[in-house]
Amino acid sequence: MEAKVIETETTTEQIKEPAKKSKGFLIVLILLVAFGAWFGISKYTHAQHHEETDNAHVEANISPVIPRVPGYVSDVRVKDNQRVKKGDTLLVLDNRDFKIKLDQAEAALETAQSNLGAARSTTNAASANIATSRASVATINAQIETAKVNVWRTTQDYERYANLIKDHSITQQQYEQALAARQTAESQLRVLQEQRAQASQQTNAVSSQSTATSSQIGIASSVIKQRQVDVEDAKLNLSYAVITAPADGLISKVAVQPGQFVQAGQPLFSIVLNDDVWVVGNFKETQFNKMKIGQNVSIHIDAFPDHEFEAKLTSFSPATGSSFALLPPDNASGNFVKVVQRLPVKIEFKNPNDPAIKQLRAGMNAVVDVHLD
Repeated sequence: MEAKVIETETTTEQIKEPAKKSKGFLIVLILLVAFGAWFGISKYTHAQHHEETDNAHVEANISPVIPRVPGYVSDVRVKDNQRVKKGDTLLVLDNRDFKIKLDQAEAALETAQSNLGAARSTTNAASANIATSRASVATINAQIETAKVNVWRTTQDYERYANLIKDHSITQQQYEQALAARQTAESQLRVLQEQRAQASQQTNAVSSQSTATSSQIGIASSVIKQRQVDVEDAKLNLSYAVITAPADGLISKVAVQPGQFVQAGQPLFSIVLNDDVWVVGNFKETQFNKMKIGQNVSIHIDAFPDHEFEAKLTSFSPATGSSFALLPPDNASGNFVKVVQRLPVKIEFKNPNDPAIKQLRAGMNAVVDVHLD
């Protein structure tokens, strides 16, 4: 009888233990279901008022350092990752060739200025010669008038003596003297008239020369302007031999050494401008129906996981990222596979004076959360 009682007690304990285990399992299951329901509801509620993406990164303005003139590098004054200020000298090119060209341009300018002075002197001399020639013509004209009077007087004397010689009232010598005086007066008149013609021709020639020299002044003035432009161009090229920083920032990898020849327009290295950084979030096209410019955004940078950045949505890209690819897809080719596209969105920080923003670097990964309300 005792053995049967013991077996009955053992069986009762075995039945009670599974019952306890089943009750604990049920409690855990209820808790898991409740937690899952709470998690699902919270995620659903959050999704109704937020749009998130981890396809985001920090952007910054990057200014390439490009020489404007070709030349050999004389001195490199910056190193990798060095912080520079606007106007700091980055590198210097050998400027001896530019100095020679500047000296040549200045010498050409001096020659042009001398030519202008010579043209003005020639014009002044020509003007003086014109005045002299005109005065000479006036003098000859006066002499011609005197000669005409003399011709008239000697002609009158000759005619009287010709009448008197017929009745032998005068001698033959007197008649011949009157004839000679008339011929002499006529010869003098012809000589003066020829001199006046020559003087007039000389005046016209001097006037033409003066006109030509006046045009030379205009040409010389134009040449001076050209030479002045050449001098300014040479000075500008000489100034380009010193390459300075266009703005404050950090120098990227410097891949140029002294003695290296660089071409005009050849990118040497870059300056990452750290005064203005922003975040670009690449959202799926299915997330855009409620997103608007001006909405608040929460940003978490992978490099600063414990810091939340406040920002706002400022603009949408005019096209999806694939449209700017080197080989954009052509859906009309017939080889079409529908892929959800992503549209870049620019997000700017609200507090640019946040010390953490100064530590951000272009290309850092970020997670952005747009508040739709």
